[in-house]
Amino acid sequence: MAVSLKDKWVLITGASSGFGAAAARLFGAESARLLLGARRVDRLERVAAEARAAGAAEAHAHFLDVASTASVEAFMAWARQVMAPGEPQAARLDVLVNNAGGAQGLDPVMDAKDEDWEAMIQSNVLGVLRMSRAALPLMIRNPGSSILNIGSIAGRVAYEGGAAYCAAKAGELQITRALRLELCGTGVRVCTIDPGMAETEFSLVRFKGDAARAGKVYEGVQPLTAEDVAEIMVWVASRPPHVNIDELVVKPTDQAAIHKVYRRK
Repeated sequence: MAVSLKDKWVLITGASSGFGAAAARLFGAESARLLLGARRVDRLERVAAEARAAGAAEAHAHFLDVASTASVEAFMAWARQVMAPGEPQAARLDVLVNNAGGAQGLDPVMDAKDEDWEAMIQSNVLGVLRMSRAALPLMIRNPGSSILNIGSIAGRVAYEGGAAYCAAKAGELQITRALRLELCGTGVRVCTIDPGMAETEFSLVRFKGDAARAGKVYEGVQPLTAEDVAEIMVWVASRPPHVNIDELVVKPTDQAAIHKVYRRK
């Protein structure tokens, strides 16, 4: 039986677009209280307004760059004050969605750039570690709370041009598994949700704004949507406290495997 998320505090990173924005709207529809973080604050504020319109009890937005420890710590200090004004030590977080991440480039190792590698490791690996470290003190005394890490099937199967991204998402998967071991007995649940082909801004970012190239990724395919993945996040977070969804892989029906995609002509 689903557990109500009404008035639960949900923190979502990378909430200005894609999976994060869709999650904000759908958790909002469950009457949750939202803490939204991303670098694009103007877009983040719009998402917060959409979440409130969807039914969120509260929706607050604040700048967050998970590639910076200082930014993560400043965000969490702000979050504590929002959750427990005047008594930040009493703040309790119910759901952490580590969604910030993404890919940069599709170059083979021989041609790839340090800045792309470093950006992917910073957001997909170190960002998850930073956010989890900063949020856990608010969750460790809150049995039934959940950490949802947004991974990728790329963390399970490698592909050409994806060396650094696949490595980063494999890192996210192993962080999830290690956290689950470390938190056993605390009541804090840890899950990785690993989507396959999903049409968001992912490919547009990967190809540095080349819309034509990004569009070809999804040609002839009915991919997952951001809402499909966000619905799964809400479902996982609303399981009874004794139930943990360890690892969930989701692909569109048109994608049998990372290398096997059906394309309509």
